Amino acid sequence: MLRKDKEIMDRKFISQIIKNCQVCRLGLAKDNSPYIVPVSFGYDGDAIYFHTTKKGKKLDYINANNEVCFEFEYGVQVLPDESSPCNWSFSFQTVIGYGHVQELLGIKEKREALNIIIKQYSDQAWSISEEKIETVRVWKIIIISITGKQSKD
Repeated sequence: MLRKDKEIMDRKFISQIIKNCQVCRLGLAKDNSPYIVPVSFGYDGDAIYFHTTKKGKKLDYINANNEVCFEFEYGVQVLPDESSPCNWSFSFQTVIGYGHVQELLGIKEKREALNIIIKQYSDQAWSISEEKIETVRVWKIIIISITGKQSKD
């Protein structure tokens, strides 16, 4: 990281940033062509989970290359300077990482992952029927590396 003064080293702090986020952006690549897509997600401190439909562009990219980059941002705010636009800045917290995507196939593991996703957005416990689980594909990102960054503003 170029700006070491902005780097977040504490994994618990990185986890808290992720818990505060509403969207995870995935960077995917296929045939030397990049694709960035926002997804709803769940995070358990070790892995990131998301779900998809049965087919689509995201799946074409994952099937071609299961290596992903992921990004989270929280508390982003423009900090204008009244004297010059060249002095404008941002307040932010970001997390960027790399990992491998693997599909979860069993009903039990899919249900557990979907509950982790639901927990990201709701404090309520929900029951998910096997019928509903079978309508989606569920994925786990095994995190290889992860870093955090924040402004000091």
